[in-house]
Amino acid sequence: MSSDNILSRREAFRWISAGAISSPLLMSCVDGAEPTRSGPPKLVAAVLTAYRQGLHADVLVGKILEGWKQDGGPGPHLKLASMYLDQSKPNDLGLKLAAKYQIPIFDTIEGAVTLGKKEISVDGVLSVGEHGSYPWNDKGQHLYPRRRFFEEITRTFEKWGKVVPIFSDKHLGPVWSDAEWMYNKARELKIPFMAGSSIPVSYRQPDFAVPMNAEIEGVVAVGCKGFDIYGSHTLDVLQAFAERRRGGETGVAWVQCLQGDAMWKAVDEGYVSQDVLDAALSAAPTSENTDVRSVGSQETALFLFQYKDGLPAAVFMLAGYSRGFSVAVKIKGQDRPVGVLIEERHQPRYPHFAFLLHAIERMIHSNKPSYPVERTFLSSGILDRALTSLQEGHRKIETPELAIGYEPVDYPHAPRPVLPS
Repeated sequence: MSSDNILSRREAFRWISAGAISSPLLMSCVDGAEPTRSGPPKLVAAVLTAYRQGLHADVLVGKILEGWKQDGGPGPHLKLASMYLDQSKPNDLGLKLAAKYQIPIFDTIEGAVTLGKKEISVDGVLSVGEHGSYPWNDKGQHLYPRRRFFEEITRTFEKWGKVVPIFSDKHLGPVWSDAEWMYNKARELKIPFMAGSSIPVSYRQPDFAVPMNAEIEGVVAVGCKGFDIYGSHTLDVLQAFAERRRGGETGVAWVQCLQGDAMWKAVDEGYVSQDVLDAALSAAPTSENTDVRSVGSQETALFLFQYKDGLPAAVFMLAGYSRGFSVAVKIKGQDRPVGVLIEERHQPRYPHFAFLLHAIERMIHSNKPSYPVERTFLSSGILDRALTSLQEGHRKIETPELAIGYEPVDYPHAPRPVLPS
C-alpha cells in the first residue's frame, strides 16, 4: 500500500482537540491537500431501517446533516440527497430532519437511489440495516434486512447501468448465505464496497496499533452482552488487529463456540494463552470485584477459532463481567502481550461514528474502499459459524468457506485526544 493512499498518524492527530472531534475532521486522507474538499459535495442516498435519536441512522446520517458533532458545525463533504425508511413512526427524528432540511423520503429504494429519475442520481449509498422491529432466528441472529436492501440497491444499479460506492452498516448477512451473496454481488458488479463496525476505528487505550507484518503469536478479544449484536463488533475489532500479521490474512480453518466450564478448560489446556487472555481482561471495562470465572450465564461464551496459517484466536463474550471491548495481542519478541481498551466515547453524539463516516466519505470521493470489506466478510462468517456451533451443541465446525484471504491496509484508528497545554 503506497503512502499516498493512507492517512498518516500525524494527520490523524489533527482530527482531535480537547477530547472531542474538532473542526476539521475535514482534512483528507489521500493524495495531497484536502482532495475530498474540492468540488461540490458528493450526493448520498440513505437506505435505513429506522431513524430515531441514538440509532445508527442518527449517528451516521445526522453527521451529514448537522456536522461531525451534530451541533451545526463542520461536517463531511457529503450531501444527503434522499432517504428510504423501512419503518417509521409519526414523531421519528428522521421525519423531522427530512422536513427541516428538505430531504425527500422515497417509498422505494430505487426511488431513493435515482431521486425519482431514470438514472443513478447519487454518488454513494449508505445502507443502515440496524435497529427497528425485525424477527430473530433460532441461532439468535437478528434478521435485519441488509441483504434485501443490498439486492434492491444493486438491482437498481443493474437496471440503470451504473454503480456507485455502498457502505453497509455492521456485519454482512447476518446469516452466512446472505453475507456470501452480498459479497459476491459486489464483486460481480465491481462495486466499491465497505461494511462493518465503528469499533475498529474507535479510540484505544493505550494508543496502539499492531505494526504491519508483525509476527503475531496469539490474539484474544473480550466483548459484552449479546452474541449477535456485540459479537459482530468484537470480531470486527479483533480482525483489525489480527489481519496486520506477517503474510496478510489467510482466512479461518475452524470455529467452535464453548460455554460454562468448557470455556475455562480451553484456557487451562492451552488452547487459549493465559497471558494473552489476562492482558485482554486487564484492559476490559469490567464490573468491580467480579471473578471472571464465576460469571456463569447462558449469555457468556467463548468463540474459539484458528486461522489457516495456524494462528489461534479467541473471543470471550462476557456478559456480567465486561461492559465493552478490549483486545490483547502477543507479538514475537515482546516480553508480554499488549492489552488495549477500545473506547466508544458516547459524547458528543458517538464520535467514533465520525471516524467511520470519514472512511465512508473517503470511499465515496475516491471510488475506492478505505479498507477491505473482506475484514467484515470474514468476521461475519466467524460469527455465523460460532452461533451455528452454539446451536448444534458446541461442535467444532471446519470452515473451508472462510478461506478468505486479503491484504490489509494501514488505515488508522481514532487518535488519543490532544489536550490543551
